[in-house]
Amino acid sequence: MKKPLLEFTDKGIYCNAAKVYLDPWKPVDKAIISHGHADHSRWGHKQYITHHRNVPIISHRLGEINVSGKEWGETFSINNVKFSLHPAGHIIGSSQIRVEHKGEVWVFTGDYKTENDGISTPYEPIKCNTFITECTFGLPAFKWTPQQEVFENINQWWAENKSEGKTSILFGYSLGKAQRLLKYLDTNIGKIYTHGAIENMTQVLRPLVDFPETTLITKEIKKEELLGNIVLAPPSAHGSTWIRKMVPYVTASASGWMTFRGARRRRAIDKGFVLSDHCDWQGLLSSIEATGAEKIICTHGYTEIFSRYLREQGYDARTEETQYGDEEDNATTDEIATLEKQAS
Repeated sequence: MKKPLLEFTDKGIYCNAAKVYLDPWKPVDKAIISHGHADHSRWGHKQYITHHRNVPIISHRLGEINVSGKEWGETFSINNVKFSLHPAGHIIGSSQIRVEHKGEVWVFTGDYKTENDGISTPYEPIKCNTFITECTFGLPAFKWTPQQEVFENINQWWAENKSEGKTSILFGYSLGKAQRLLKYLDTNIGKIYTHGAIENMTQVLRPLVDFPETTLITKEIKKEELLGNIVLAPPSAHGSTWIRKMVPYVTASASGWMTFRGARRRRAIDKGFVLSDHCDWQGLLSSIEATGAEKIICTHGYTEIFSRYLREQGYDARTEETQYGDEEDNATTDEIATLEKQAS
């Protein structure tokens, strides 16, 4: 039987013809990396290939590595297999990986979103025979509000908190989400303070994007200085001793999972803003249609439900296990079960 161009192995997605892996989760000799999140770019590979905007990101995260950067659409061959990177729109430097060999084309998305966030290179659909797609939010319940409206609501929330003499604490993943939030915060309302994890990553990305000024929170910063201003922090900071010193404060989280009210209650978050760096249901479907692919492979997310729906639409769709996850917080178990039942 003919080997598929890309195989799912215990180390990751493998191209046997080129002897190269895509986003492997175990150490390998040669890896092509879609983007900088920890579940897709891991330490220990002998050689990394990625988009040049992702080079400073993974170098910051992983330390001294052997990495080379490519431009969008630049074709490079490994053992006569042609590879190229194309915008995924997920975060800064995120790529889809196109693989071509003997007239057959596969595209691996990594993670992606179709909405242009203004800081990442916008997603571009790539024609292919086989499309490997995430389906993190692969349920009809997920439908994103345009980000302009979300950011208007965030800035209004901040202004209201300021009028009440409270500090606004906004949680977002330190790579990607935090910078997206930062880009659109209204500095006419007040100052933007940052947790160290977000400040460090933002400094890495400042040469690539014009971000507003931020102030790192240190031991010298008094809570009185924070009143009326906004603090960007990773979700892990919630409930920590670091945050307790900021009383009185109001908390909010920006995540696709804020679609679920229970997700906010479970984490004792005061406000939830639905903002995701992944596709919603319609984004996934429109992306798949635009590729012209007949074969769809669903990874990480609502794989079974989503692939079953695709098969009902006439696609040759299946699922594959990976070690990719979601950098955003998960929803409550009860709500997930209810929505899955509705979608079945």
